[in-house]
Amino acid sequence: MTDWPQRQAALLDALAASGALPLEWRPAFDAVPRHQFVPREVWKQEVTCAPVTTEAAWWDLVYSDEPIVTQLDDGKGGGPGVATSSGSKPSLVARMLGALDVADGHRVLEIGTGTGWNAALLAARLGSENVTTVEVDERLAERAEKAIGAAGYGPRVIHGDGALGWASGAPYERLIATCSVRQVPPAWIEQTAPGGVIVVPFALDFWSGALLRLDVSGGVAQGRPVGDAQFMPMRSHRPVADAPVDGSTARRAPGSTVPDTVASLGFALYTSARLPGVAMTDGHSEGTYQIWLWDREGSAATVTDEEVWQYGPRSLWEEVAEAHAGYVGDGSPSAEEFGVTVDGAGQRVWLRSPEAPIV
Repeated sequence: MTDWPQRQAALLDALAASGALPLEWRPAFDAVPRHQFVPREVWKQEVTCAPVTTEAAWWDLVYSDEPIVTQLDDGKGGGPGVATSSGSKPSLVARMLGALDVADGHRVLEIGTGTGWNAALLAARLGSENVTTVEVDERLAERAEKAIGAAGYGPRVIHGDGALGWASGAPYERLIATCSVRQVPPAWIEQTAPGGVIVVPFALDFWSGALLRLDVSGGVAQGRPVGDAQFMPMRSHRPVADAPVDGSTARRAPGSTVPDTVASLGFALYTSARLPGVAMTDGHSEGTYQIWLWDREGSAATVTDEEVWQYGPRSLWEEVAEAHAGYVGDGSPSAEEFGVTVDGAGQRVWLRSPEAPIV
């Protein structure tokens, strides 16, 4: 494909115009073409993972603002076809690097090497000697290291458990994760220098995920969401398998108007703290807006304006409706009004002040 420079320039121009790509990061994105890090066998995430079968479709996907699935089922054949590694949307990559707020000389630890594109962008901006990246999957680590080297960069690529960080290179002024976590690992805080920053996708069962920017000081990491971000979970943070739902426990009730804010990041943060373990997704079924709730232990609910069905020992829609009433009573706060503190006492989500944890 001879027109990739034009495709790359068009994509980056669009990202810059949207505000996703900070001016100071444009030279690194210009220098590190995305296609050099994307394997030929990839999938497009739709309802299921659809293989990309033609060269033209591959190029179209590479230079679109879309994620690219690069591995199914942890690389094991014959699985159900679940995406387990991907290249993130370029706009999200740019937004996360902007939130990292790097400066010359900063040492960065990346958790989740994936394709290697993000590590190469960091190396282009800061110098390879200042970048360490950790990947739990040995084959992905090897492939990424080759791609990064072929692009002309040489950050330290470690095959290991990202939850442990990489103590040998600590302390780091910045830490960025390209996988989501339910709890920020203590090792990350220990290995981040005082005054340093952690940028990490925060896994929320309830509808969404949040991108956190945490400032580190005195063994405490604290900060607020800087947007939403849905990432594949760190392998050790994957949810447990859902328990089966007993259909014989079905209970029907009249329909319930679903408030628009049920699918907001603010309510996701609020409810994930109030009702830990309760998951939600939404969408349209046969033209009707619907939400689905479950708790992974055998309770579930489906809710539309026409009817509500609940299953299992819990009445999940009633619990969520009660949580929503509390959310409205607290002023229907936006995501930016929430924060997260991680210290020796654990991890807490709070509203407006660290002294007001959500319980």
